[in-house]
Amino acid sequence: MPALPYGSWPTPITSALVVRAAARPAEIVVDGADVWWSEARPGEGGRTAVVRCDAEGNRTDVLPPPWNARTRVHEYGGGAWTAADGVLWFTNFADQRLYRLGAGETEPVAVTPEPAVPAGVRHADLRVDGDGVLAVRETHTASGTATDVVNEIVRVSADGSTEVLVTGPDFVSDPRREPDGPALAFLRWNHPDMPWDAAQLVVRDGEGGEHVIAGGPGESVVQPVWGEDASLWWLSDRTDVWSLYRRRPHGEAELVLDAGTDIAGPAWVFGQSRYALLPGGRVAIAFGSEGADRLWIREPDGELRGLDLGYTAFGRLAAQDDTVVCVAGSPTSEPVVLRAAQDGGARVLRPARDLGLDPSWFSVPEHLTFPTADAGTGISEAHALVYPPTNPQATAPGGEQPPLLVVVHGGPTSSASSVLDLDVQYWTSRGFCVADVDYRGSTGYGRRYREALKGRWGVVDLDDVVACAQHLAGAGRVDPARMAIRGGSAGGYTTLAALALRPGAFSAGASHFGVADLAALAEHTHKFESRYLDGLVAPYPAGAEVYAERSPLAHVDALDTPLAVFQGEEDRVVPLEQAESIVAALREKGVPHAYLLFPGEQHGFRKAENIRAALDGELSFYAQIWGFDLPVEEGIEPIAVVRGG
Repeated sequence: MPALPYGSWPTPITSALVVRAAARPAEIVVDGADVWWSEARPGEGGRTAVVRCDAEGNRTDVLPPPWNARTRVHEYGGGAWTAADGVLWFTNFADQRLYRLGAGETEPVAVTPEPAVPAGVRHADLRVDGDGVLAVRETHTASGTATDVVNEIVRVSADGSTEVLVTGPDFVSDPRREPDGPALAFLRWNHPDMPWDAAQLVVRDGEGGEHVIAGGPGESVVQPVWGEDASLWWLSDRTDVWSLYRRRPHGEAELVLDAGTDIAGPAWVFGQSRYALLPGGRVAIAFGSEGADRLWIREPDGELRGLDLGYTAFGRLAAQDDTVVCVAGSPTSEPVVLRAAQDGGARVLRPARDLGLDPSWFSVPEHLTFPTADAGTGISEAHALVYPPTNPQATAPGGEQPPLLVVVHGGPTSSASSVLDLDVQYWTSRGFCVADVDYRGSTGYGRRYREALKGRWGVVDLDDVVACAQHLAGAGRVDPARMAIRGGSAGGYTTLAALALRPGAFSAGASHFGVADLAALAEHTHKFESRYLDGLVAPYPAGAEVYAERSPLAHVDALDTPLAVFQGEEDRVVPLEQAESIVAALREKGVPHAYLLFPGEQHGFRKAENIRAALDGELSFYAQIWGFDLPVEEGIEPIAVVRGG
């Protein structure tokens, strides 16, 4: 085979393949013998469809276009729909009203009225409750300010009548009714905490009395579940890692399983589930280490049995009789909907799309632990999943090292995943090395590791992404002259900050809806994150000087690295002005840059054409900056790079 420069390798993993029939399954609901799930479909304008699979394996789209089961509560959503007895309840994205679709019906019926403020009354975290649903309701006023937003737990009946069950806390989630009982369990937290900082598990009894079961300062509780025997289960990080707890009726809280690693993840979206209660006192639970999960069965006597299912990531666990239904994936498989039996037998209910590719095209990541500066955290190492260049039909000239793409996940309280992602393989199959960094602050390594970012966002995350790049360059694995950094949202902030505050570490970068001005984010972002920076940076406005010190926009004098910027015009999390400000500064300085603005997109790109434009545009940007050719057969139109002032 001919030797071609890294970056220019021909590949079948094109942007067209990335979006072709792309529809990853997400939330799962078990309804008797049926399994329901949702999936976002870029090819249908990014809408979220709902699918039902019957006992024979027949799949049916329950919600036809243009209906879109997606909520904007917390702006990140989740729990936008639920089903029971064949009846679907869902929040429609366009107007955020709650709708009901009866069994056998084809046209949804609006349950909640048209709000006074367009899309101003939103519902999430839906759970069927008798003839109605429990929900988290988020109400916005005409002012549009975060301080006026009200979050409550409500019960909505089929006739639209609404009862407010919980009001007062800044935030609430996970309303769960006791089986065959009046008690209501839920989570609550208040500013400036995020749910992974300090969320309380509360039970309201039939007389309206409230009892705090767990959680509070220094302890985060997530994913409460009632057992059929009226025991209450939850995950808490009081022992550093999120572990499984239980309280039997009239008993005390007891630790059921400390896996030595985080079982849960941060509650950015509603409806997550990393365990499911099975008959006979068994529990199906997902956890792992070094970027790879395993599905386990915990026996009533405490014995753990790992199931060998061939997957390395599991989520959205739900019990169906004595089996567990979940979303599963691996480095060589996109997510599937899987039904797993306790003996390890499994059936795929919803397969991954047929990519028509041999697995030899897929780069399999290795977990890397590398040294980094302590920076007062007491932790001097960080982690990454490193994907080597992989292409069975291409090779590079002797002596050439591949370019490096450092990927910075969002959150920043999130984590890298080993599940097959064509967004990553798009790069590795062209000859890039990709390092997906779990910098300090990431989930999966315990509360102490997560809180190493407290007050240090814009410091230790920069230390870690730079240290990762330098480690790989020092090991001779990448070209030190061609190292780029990219990220979206909070990852976009770290990207911009690394280029502005650590000049010279990277020779190119790409910011996808990234934060350029921390003070502007603190002043203008939505309610859920409006006090997030109090912990990550400093209380605002008292800490305004710290915000200026760490804001990329305040250091444009040092920003001389070529940069591509991608932004959604309707983004409420990181508003358009953030991107416009950094682009204006680049233009004024004459730094080579490119800018793509996507009308109709919010925080993250959902439409197929925009996903393609962002991927191909970023590749074209690196090709122009580093001087390699794009594969002619793909017909990628070069992105406009502005080089003058």
